[in-house]
Amino acid sequence: MTALADVPEILSNVPGTYPYGVWRRRHPRLLARIRDAHLYPPHLRDALDALCEETVQGVITALPRTAHDHGTWDAWCREHLGKPWPDAPFLWAEGYFYRRLLEAVDYFRPGPWFGHDPFGFLKTEDLQGYAPEPLDDDLPEPERAQQLLLGSLWGNLNDLGFKVGGEHAGADAVGLVADESAAVWGVLRRDAGLALVVVADNAGQEIIADLILIDFLLATGRAGTVALHVKPQPTFVSDATTSDVHTALRLLPAPVADRLRAAAGAGRLTLDTHAFYCAPYPYDRAPADLLATFAAADLTILKGDLNYRRLVGDRHWPATTPIVTAAGYFPGRFVTLRTLKSDALVGVAPDTLAALDATGEPWRTTATHALVQTNLTPG
Repeated sequence: MTALADVPEILSNVPGTYPYGVWRRRHPRLLARIRDAHLYPPHLRDALDALCEETVQGVITALPRTAHDHGTWDAWCREHLGKPWPDAPFLWAEGYFYRRLLEAVDYFRPGPWFGHDPFGFLKTEDLQGYAPEPLDDDLPEPERAQQLLLGSLWGNLNDLGFKVGGEHAGADAVGLVADESAAVWGVLRRDAGLALVVVADNAGQEIIADLILIDFLLATGRAGTVALHVKPQPTFVSDATTSDVHTALRLLPAPVADRLRAAAGAGRLTLDTHAFYCAPYPYDRAPADLLATFAAADLTILKGDLNYRRLVGDRHWPATTPIVTAAGYFPGRFVTLRTLKSDALVGVAPDTLAALDATGEPWRTTATHALVQTNLTPG
């Protein structure tokens, strides 16, 4: 275990807190929208209603014995079975909620709903009428690089789980609470030829911005190779899967899409995934093969709020804690690009923290603020 174990985990059982609202408002609204959007038969509609009732008023129960992965989840659930859902760690409970949701809609069961993304209709709605803004090729390269990095960062606003729940929907970007982007470009120099891992977050507009950034990194030789990691199955509403990447590819400007296809054909751009990306735990519990992948990369880019929570353990760190303290266990150099949509936070300067807290606004959970943080010299 790491230093993560010495800091209390964030729970969901305190009325008035952000995690409490996720169980009381976001998840019931999400389940209702999924039920009403599909031609589900009565038993699947009943299963969604039962999941809603269990998570709001009941206690955590196990996956059915017919589930293909019930043995794995039995081990992960052992210490939480019989607890009210909000009494389990927030990160763990959310991960299990989304696994239970897929079970409720027969995602893994052979039949008409096998492999059907229950969030697909929301992803489609979000992209209706959307087209990426034209790229400004006349900008000096350093300015263009920063523009694309910030585009990828603020693309994380497009989190459909956040929107479905109604939490500050349509929030506007305000600013960065920490900005180490200069250090990022100090590593990602032109023609550096680095081996990058990019751990994606959301589909739709965010993955489009990510692909545009990846194209730039490959085209300028800053990256020699990029392994884009996506989720192995739909989860957290809009987390990107392989299918979502290809939907995004079709919406990219033709020159960008063509270059990305050529990079894939040359082995410079690959899509990858790992079962642990849908596990309910921080990265300090990742299996050896995934940790080895991070260790072998010259740099890992971790996108979004969920990856940040997994990086720092979704715990009540004092916000001024250096990120190297919270995530020093990570086995390679990393940069994390995240808009703030939950409570976990480290690496904020004391004066910045004081100024933000003085506003009286819930700035940690409104997606109005963001950060670029790094550890470029991991121990």
